[in-house]
Amino acid sequence: MLIQIVEDDRALSDGIRLALREPGITFVQSANVRQAKEAFEGEAVELVILDINLPDGSGYDYLEWVRERSVLPVLMLTANDMEMDEVKGLSLGADDYMTKPFSIAVLRARIQALCRRVKEQKVSSFSEDGFDFDFDGLRFLRNGQEVFLSVNEQKLLHLLVENRGQILPREMLTDRIWGSGGYVDENALSVTVRRLRSKLEEKGAQVTYIQTVYGQGYMWKRKEI
Repeated sequence: MLIQIVEDDRALSDGIRLALREPGITFVQSANVRQAKEAFEGEAVELVILDINLPDGSGYDYLEWVRERSVLPVLMLTANDMEMDEVKGLSLGADDYMTKPFSIAVLRARIQALCRRVKEQKVSSFSEDGFDFDFDGLRFLRNGQEVFLSVNEQKLLHLLVENRGQILPREMLTDRIWGSGGYVDENALSVTVRRLRSKLEEKGAQVTYIQTVYGQGYMWKRKEI
Protein backbone atom coordinates (compact mmCIF):
# COMPACT_ATOMS: atom_id res chain seq x y z
CA MET A 1 0.00 0.00 0.00
CA LEU A 2 1.19 3.51 -0.88
CA ILE A 3 0.16 6.21 1.60
CA GLN A 4 0.46 9.90 0.71
CA ILE A 5 1.20 12.28 3.60
CA VAL A 6 0.32 15.89 2.72
CA GLU A 7 1.83 17.95 5.55
CA ASP A 8 4.05 21.07 5.40
CA ASP A 9 5.65 20.41 8.81
CA ARG A 10 8.50 18.11 7.78
CA ALA A 11 9.20 16.88 11.32
CA LEU A 12 5.55 15.92 11.78
CA SER A 13 5.40 14.32 8.34
CA ASP A 14 8.49 12.24 9.13
CA GLY A 15 7.06 11.34 12.54
CA ILE A 16 3.82 10.08 10.96
CA ARG A 17 5.78 8.05 8.42
CA LEU A 18 7.92 6.44 11.13
CA ALA A 19 4.91 5.75 13.36
CA LEU A 20 2.99 4.01 10.57
CA ARG A 21 5.93 2.17 9.02
CA GLU A 22 5.43 -1.56 8.65
CA PRO A 23 6.06 -4.21 5.97
CA GLY A 24 3.95 -3.70 2.88
CA ILE A 25 3.43 0.05 3.37
CA THR A 26 5.37 2.75 1.53
CA PHE A 27 4.99 6.51 1.66
CA VAL A 28 5.14 9.59 -0.53
CA GLN A 29 5.46 12.89 1.34
CA SER A 30 4.17 16.18 -0.06
CA ALA A 31 4.62 19.58 1.58
CA ASN A 32 2.03 21.55 -0.41
CA VAL A 33 -0.90 21.21 -2.81
CA ARG A 34 1.26 21.42 -5.94
CA GLN A 35 3.56 18.61 -4.78
CA ALA A 36 0.55 16.57 -3.68
CA LYS A 37 -1.09 16.76 -7.11
CA GLU A 38 2.16 15.91 -8.90
CA ALA A 39 2.71 12.90 -6.63
CA PHE A 40 -0.90 11.73 -6.99
CA GLU A 41 -0.67 11.83 -10.79
CA GLY A 42 2.70 10.06 -10.81
CA GLU A 43 2.08 7.37 -8.21
CA ALA A 44 -0.60 4.78 -7.43
CA VAL A 45 -1.65 6.42 -4.15
CA GLU A 46 -4.08 4.28 -2.15
CA LEU A 47 -4.66 6.38 0.98
CA VAL A 48 -4.14 10.07 1.84
CA ILE A 49 -3.34 11.71 5.18
CA LEU A 50 -4.13 15.37 4.58
CA ASP A 51 -3.49 18.60 6.49
CA ILE A 52 -5.90 21.48 5.87
CA ASN A 53 -3.56 24.47 6.18
CA LEU A 54 -0.94 24.25 3.43
CA PRO A 55 1.46 26.95 2.14
CA ASP A 56 -0.11 27.23 -1.33
CA GLY A 57 -3.75 26.51 -0.64
CA SER A 58 -6.28 24.56 1.36
CA GLY A 59 -6.43 20.86 2.01
CA TYR A 60 -10.13 21.13 1.27
CA ASP A 61 -9.31 22.11 -2.32
CA TYR A 62 -6.98 19.13 -2.66
CA LEU A 63 -9.64 16.85 -1.18
CA GLU A 64 -12.14 18.04 -3.80
CA TRP A 65 -9.53 17.53 -6.53
CA VAL A 66 -8.86 13.97 -5.34
CA ARG A 67 -12.57 13.18 -5.11
CA GLU A 68 -12.98 14.12 -8.77
CA ARG A 69 -10.50 11.36 -9.59
CA SER A 70 -10.74 8.65 -6.96
CA VAL A 71 -12.71 7.18 -4.06
CA LEU A 72 -9.58 6.24 -2.11
CA PRO A 73 -9.69 6.84 1.69
CA VAL A 74 -8.68 10.29 2.97
CA LEU A 75 -7.95 11.08 6.62
CA MET A 76 -7.78 14.77 7.46
CA LEU A 77 -5.24 15.68 10.15
CA THR A 78 -5.38 19.32 11.20
CA ALA A 79 -5.15 21.93 13.93
CA ASN A 80 -8.58 23.24 12.91
CA ASP A 81 -10.71 21.87 15.75
CA MET A 82 -13.97 23.72 15.09
CA GLU A 83 -16.99 21.50 14.49
CA MET A 84 -17.74 23.29 11.22
CA ASP A 85 -14.27 22.37 9.92
CA GLU A 86 -14.87 18.69 10.60
CA VAL A 87 -18.32 18.86 9.04
CA LYS A 88 -16.89 20.54 5.94
CA GLY A 89 -14.14 17.93 5.57
CA LEU A 90 -16.55 15.02 5.93
CA SER A 91 -19.09 16.61 3.60
CA LEU A 92 -16.41 17.03 0.92
CA GLY A 93 -15.63 13.30 1.07
CA ALA A 94 -13.08 12.76 3.85
CA ASP A 95 -13.35 9.33 5.47
CA ASP A 96 -12.00 10.38 8.86
CA TYR A 97 -10.90 13.54 10.70
CA MET A 98 -8.38 14.02 13.53
CA THR A 99 -7.25 17.22 15.22
CA LYS A 100 -3.78 18.16 16.45
CA PRO A 101 -2.35 17.34 18.90
CA PHE A 102 -3.24 13.69 18.42
CA SER A 103 -2.37 10.30 19.81
CA ILE A 104 -0.02 8.25 17.62
CA ALA A 105 -1.73 5.09 18.87
CA VAL A 106 -5.16 6.38 17.81
CA LEU A 107 -3.76 7.54 14.45
CA ARG A 108 -2.27 4.08 13.83
CA ALA A 109 -5.58 2.42 14.72
CA ARG A 110 -7.56 4.64 12.38
CA ILE A 111 -5.10 4.23 9.51
CA GLN A 112 -5.07 0.46 10.00
CA ALA A 113 -8.90 0.48 9.82
CA LEU A 114 -8.77 2.45 6.56
CA CYS A 115 -6.06 0.11 5.21
CA ARG A 116 -8.27 -2.90 5.94
CA ARG A 117 -11.07 -1.20 4.05
CA VAL A 118 -8.79 -0.67 1.04
CA LYS A 119 -7.72 -4.33 1.09
CA GLU A 120 -11.35 -5.47 1.27
CA GLN A 121 -12.16 -3.30 -1.74
CA LYS A 122 -9.40 -4.78 -3.91
CA VAL A 123 -10.89 -5.99 -7.15
CA SER A 124 -10.73 -9.78 -7.52
CA SER A 125 -13.50 -9.94 -10.12
CA PHE A 126 -15.22 -7.58 -12.53
CA SER A 127 -18.43 -7.96 -14.52
CA GLU A 128 -19.76 -5.22 -16.78
CA ASP A 129 -20.86 -4.64 -20.40
CA GLY A 130 -20.25 -8.25 -21.44
CA PHE A 131 -16.92 -8.54 -19.65
CA ASP A 132 -16.42 -11.12 -16.89
CA PHE A 133 -12.95 -11.06 -15.35
CA ASP A 134 -11.89 -13.42 -12.55
CA PHE A 135 -8.43 -12.26 -11.49
CA ASP A 136 -8.05 -14.91 -8.78
CA GLY A 137 -9.10 -17.74 -11.09
CA LEU A 138 -7.28 -16.17 -14.09
CA ARG A 139 -10.34 -16.54 -16.33
CA PHE A 140 -11.37 -13.73 -18.64
CA LEU A 141 -14.56 -13.69 -20.73
CA ARG A 142 -15.85 -11.31 -23.37
CA ASN A 143 -19.51 -11.89 -24.27
CA GLY A 144 -19.22 -15.40 -22.87
CA GLN A 145 -16.13 -16.29 -24.91
CA GLU A 146 -12.88 -16.97 -23.05
CA VAL A 147 -10.00 -14.63 -23.81
CA PHE A 148 -6.45 -15.78 -23.15
CA LEU A 149 -4.17 -13.09 -21.76
CA SER A 150 -0.44 -13.08 -21.15
CA VAL A 151 0.83 -12.42 -17.62
CA ASN A 152 1.66 -8.80 -18.45
CA GLU A 153 -1.74 -8.29 -20.10
CA GLN A 154 -3.40 -9.63 -16.95
CA LYS A 155 -1.38 -7.23 -14.77
CA LEU A 156 -2.26 -4.29 -17.00
CA LEU A 157 -5.96 -5.19 -17.07
CA HIS A 158 -6.09 -5.59 -13.29
CA LEU A 159 -4.49 -2.17 -12.73
CA LEU A 160 -6.82 -0.47 -15.19
CA VAL A 161 -10.02 -2.09 -13.88
CA GLU A 162 -9.09 -1.60 -10.23
CA ASN A 163 -8.53 2.11 -10.87
CA ARG A 164 -11.23 2.61 -13.50
CA GLY A 165 -11.99 6.24 -14.18
CA GLN A 166 -8.52 7.27 -12.97
CA ILE A 167 -5.65 8.14 -15.32
CA LEU A 168 -2.68 5.83 -14.67
CA PRO A 169 0.65 7.35 -15.76
CA ARG A 170 2.82 5.36 -18.18
CA GLU A 171 5.75 5.36 -15.76
CA MET A 172 3.65 3.92 -12.95
CA LEU A 173 2.17 1.20 -15.18
CA THR A 174 5.60 0.23 -16.49
CA ASP A 175 6.99 0.01 -12.96
CA ARG A 176 4.04 -2.02 -11.63
CA ILE A 177 4.04 -4.46 -14.56
CA TRP A 178 7.76 -5.01 -15.16
CA GLY A 179 9.29 -3.70 -11.95
CA SER A 180 11.97 -1.06 -11.64
CA GLY A 181 15.00 -3.31 -11.41
CA GLY A 182 16.00 -3.58 -15.03
CA TYR A 183 15.75 -2.20 -18.55
CA VAL A 184 12.33 -2.15 -20.19
CA ASP A 185 11.89 -1.14 -23.82
CA GLU A 186 9.99 2.16 -24.00
CA ASN A 187 7.51 0.62 -26.45
CA ALA A 188 6.71 -2.38 -24.24
CA LEU A 189 3.72 -0.74 -22.58
CA SER A 190 2.27 0.54 -25.87
CA VAL A 191 2.56 -2.94 -27.37
CA THR A 192 0.90 -4.54 -24.32
CA VAL A 193 -1.96 -2.02 -24.42
CA ARG A 194 -2.48 -2.63 -28.14
CA ARG A 195 -2.57 -6.41 -27.69
CA LEU A 196 -4.97 -6.18 -24.76
CA ARG A 197 -7.28 -3.91 -26.73
CA SER A 198 -7.28 -6.30 -29.69
CA LYS A 199 -8.38 -9.14 -27.42
CA LEU A 200 -11.07 -7.28 -25.50
CA GLU A 201 -12.56 -4.81 -27.97
CA GLU A 202 -14.21 -5.39 -31.31
CA LYS A 203 -12.34 -3.83 -34.21
CA GLY A 204 -13.90 -0.48 -35.09
CA ALA A 205 -16.08 -0.46 -31.97
CA GLN A 206 -17.52 2.92 -31.01
CA VAL A 207 -16.89 2.42 -27.29
CA THR A 208 -13.23 2.21 -26.27
CA TYR A 209 -12.79 0.89 -22.76
CA ILE A 210 -9.01 1.27 -22.58
CA GLN A 211 -8.61 4.97 -23.23
CA THR A 212 -5.37 6.74 -24.10
CA VAL A 213 -4.92 10.09 -22.34
CA TYR A 214 -2.26 11.68 -24.49
CA GLY A 215 0.79 12.92 -22.63
CA GLN A 216 -0.34 11.21 -19.41
CA GLY A 217 -1.19 7.53 -19.62
CA TYR A 218 -4.14 5.16 -19.84
CA MET A 219 -7.53 4.75 -18.19
CA TRP A 220 -10.34 2.19 -18.13
CA LYS A 221 -13.54 4.03 -18.97
CA ARG A 222 -15.82 4.17 -15.94
CA LYS A 223 -19.43 3.27 -16.71
CA GLU A 224 -21.66 6.32 -16.47
CA ILE A 225 -24.58 5.91 -14.11
